[in-house]
Amino acid sequence: MVWERTVVLKTAEEIEIMQAAGHINAHALQEVRRLIRPGATTAELDRAAEEVIRDHGAVPAFLGYPGPTPYPGTINASIDDELVHGLPKDRPLQEGEIISIDCGTIFEEFVADSAFTMAVGEVSKAAQRLMDVTREALAVGIERMRPGNRVGDVSAAIQDYVEGYGYNVPREYSGHGVGRKMHEGPQVPNYGLPGRGLALRPGITIAIEPMVLAGEAGTKVLEDGWTVCSVDGSLTAHFEHSVAVTDDDPLILTRLADEQ
Repeated sequence: MVWERTVVLKTAEEIEIMQAAGHINAHALQEVRRLIRPGATTAELDRAAEEVIRDHGAVPAFLGYPGPTPYPGTINASIDDELVHGLPKDRPLQEGEIISIDCGTIFEEFVADSAFTMAVGEVSKAAQRLMDVTREALAVGIERMRPGNRVGDVSAAIQDYVEGYGYNVPREYSGHGVGRKMHEGPQVPNYGLPGRGLALRPGITIAIEPMVLAGEAGTKVLEDGWTVCSVDGSLTAHFEHSVAVTDDDPLILTRLADEQ
């Protein structure tokens, strides 16, 4: 991953642009969500997301992103034990799987980044519970995105919520600042201690992304150099929003007005 560690405060005008980018990203994910079903391929989902992004005058943020090799897709498509960075492929989705879709959009030089995990058809109660807890952990983290709190307050809230249900969070991957760069400061792990880290203030924009493992906390990277899996083959889930700290409530930049 390419990290720019500097924390960059955004102006009100820049946050408006980031929200426009976030709405485009949300539309792309909305279309992908509509297409997820048994038999669909992640390559098909990838093409659909790219079409929506480009039709809105934006460009995919992930496509060509530097790494072990330039990233080949618009989305990350991670299935079951694949935690993040799964490559889009021609493999059909199977009934009972869960799939995590992560997508980024660049609009007027600013990045939006968000993700969700979804069932492919009917899934087990255990898989549904994992997805529900991960989604709720994102909400818990967002609620801590207020002036006067610190990064550690966000991290600790996510960790406490997830571990309270018997799940784990990885130590190798984290949320991050977002803006003109995909990865800016501050780094926001899904574990930590309250009262520690950077003090949050208006203008800070962060991609908060709980990544949750049903089993142990360890991960491994597959031979493709990108796909990150749980080390024990356990199910995983991932939800993410780009969020701005304001003088009032946290502003979710990657959510459409009619979304809950």
